[in-house]
This record gives sequence, structure tokens and C-alpha cells, in this order.
Amino acid sequence: MRPSPLPTPDVDARDASRALAERIAAEIRAHGGWISFARYMELALYDPQFGYYASGAGQLGRGGDFVTAPELSPLFGRTLARGIAALLQPGEGILEFGGGSGALAAQICGELEALGAGTPPYHLLETSHGLRARQRERLGDRVQWLERIPERFRGVMLANEVVDAMPVNALAWTADGIMERGACINEGRLAWCERPAAGEPLDAARALEIAIPDSGRYESELSLAGPAWIRALAASLERGVILVLDYGFPRREFYHPQRSMGTLMCHYRHRAHGEPFFYPGLQDITAHVDFSALARAAEESGLEILGYSDQAQFLVNCGITDLLEACDPSEVSRYAPLAASAQMLLSPAEMGELFKVLALGRGVDAPLRGFDHGDRSHTL
Repeated sequence: MRPSPLPTPDVDARDASRALAERIAAEIRAHGGWISFARYMELALYDPQFGYYASGAGQLGRGGDFVTAPELSPLFGRTLARGIAALLQPGEGILEFGGGSGALAAQICGELEALGAGTPPYHLLETSHGLRARQRERLGDRVQWLERIPERFRGVMLANEVVDAMPVNALAWTADGIMERGACINEGRLAWCERPAAGEPLDAARALEIAIPDSGRYESELSLAGPAWIRALAASLERGVILVLDYGFPRREFYHPQRSMGTLMCHYRHRAHGEPFFYPGLQDITAHVDFSALARAAEESGLEILGYSDQAQFLVNCGITDLLEACDPSEVSRYAPLAASAQMLLSPAEMGELFKVLALGRGVDAPLRGFDHGDRSHTL
């Protein structure tokens, strides 16, 4: 059912969504009438022909479905560049995952040049052909595109709002045991169905030791892809830092008793709702990040936790206020929107508290500039 009052897509978009829904339904039938939510999310977002990120044409920005920090303010990438500049050794580069519109790469490269740091090799790993074309148009030959994680890398790996879009397993802890929630066909439509959890999802869910509330049911998500991705990065990183910026919590907050309905959220034309089966392929599907799971995978892979804080503290430590103060307040037409966007990046009511920054690394001395004050690594 379409959540109300969301806008109705145009005819071409509806046709594409219908084709993807039929493809998903065929897979469900081929697997006995059920697939995990992680698999559904993978198909809905990353199907090479109809998945949400396949075209990359109109999701980002004020005219799309959501706005990320680099589209919100140039201060974000410029401030991040100042933190990155202190981490790079001669000959090292930057590897950004999921570069979106290319705004973050442009901001970082521009600020590094302004700082006199030159332009280190900048690589983008982007799975969406549509977004890659958009990035090429914006960045030209300033960056190089990669198809996969390199075997060896030295420098800074950067992931801004990447992990939240990785497929997650949906689980329910009940009086009858741990159930895995997935997708089935009900009356000709994609719908939620659940069955007893098994295999790796069950083992990981048991380790969380969730207490069932009085209602007799607790729903949440489990990311197996995020930790696996961190392990892959650890295998590649010879020396340097992995910076993960995203919305989420440490484990004890992620699986808090009061968060009994999980964190799944869908974004469609700047409206957030909780129905993942609404027009598959036309909306973003996300889940908050369990930063403790990423940190644990990093440590098990031989990386160090170099810092963890909220976005506001990290940006202040890296000098966002200095950049804002360098803009003349008397130039109202320039200063006012810049100050307003800085407020959104820093305010606890906006992105400042919900968004976190996790730094992982090898061969790098702590503390890093972004975590001089307010480091919360002990909460992981």
C-alpha cells in the first residue's frame, strides 16, 4: 500500500518500479515464497537495471529525495579537508566510497588546493553508473574511478552516508523465539512475512541478548554487510585512516529497550516513512548504523579505533567555525545562507548529534585533529 500523502510517481517511473517488483516476486517464488529483507533491500537499491541507485539521476539534492551534508553546505567538505590534510603522507591518496553528486570530492579537492596541500590522488568507488556519469560531469579529470577496493591502499578512505544504505537483516525477538522478517507475496503484493531465524543472522541475534519488552515483541535490524565491508577495507589498508560519517548509535543505544520498532526508514521526495515495499526502486531505504559493530570488526581485523564523536564536535575540532568567521558577515547574501547551513550541520536538533564520525586506522598516531575534544570511543 502507498503511504499517504506521498506524491504519485510519473508513468515511466511507475512502469520501472512495476518491472522491479515483478523481478523481486520471481526471486521470491524461486526461493519458496520468501527472501530475507537484506536480499530485498539489495534488489530494491542495487538491481543494475531498475534499482534505486542504478540511474543516480535525481535522488540527491533539493529536487530529489534527500539532501546529504555536502549538498547542504560547502563548509562540510572544506572542513573535512582540513582534517584529512593532517593525515596524509607524501604520495598517499584519498578513496571515497559512494561519491554521490561529486560535491564532497569537489569541496575536498578545492580546499586542499587552497591550503597549499596540492591535490593528492583522489579515487572514487561508485557502483551506480548514473551517479558516476554525474560525477564525471562535475569533476572531470580531477579524480579516478575504481571498480573495486584496491588490493593495497595508503591514505584516507572516506565513507559519507554509505553504510546506512547497506542491506540489513530485519529481526523480531518474540516470546516464541527470534524471527527473521523478510519479503513474500500476499494477495499479489510484496509484503512482510517472517520465519524462525537461522544461520548467521540467528547466531548474531542471540549474541545481542535483547530483552523482550512487555509487549512480547522487539523489532530491529542487524547489519552483516557493514562489518564485512570494514574487514575488506582492513585487508586493503596498509597505512592510513578510514573515516565513516553516518547516522547511528553505539550498540547499547541502537538496541535500546525503547527503540522497539527498529530504525528502518524510507525517503521519497523529502518525505520519510516506514514502508519499504512502496514502489520498489523509486525510494531510498536506510537503517541507522551500529557503530559498535563496525568498531569490533575493525579491531578483529587489526585496525585501531582512532576516534568516535558526534558530527558537530568533529567539525568544530576540524575548524568549521574558523571557516565561517572568515566570511564577512556584512556580505549578508553570502554569509546568511552559509551560517544557516552551518547551523544545520552542527545543531543537535538537525545533523549535529545524530550523525557520528568513526575513525579507524593503521600506522597512525592518535589523537586525530577531529577528536581532540569530545572523543566518545569509550561508548563503543
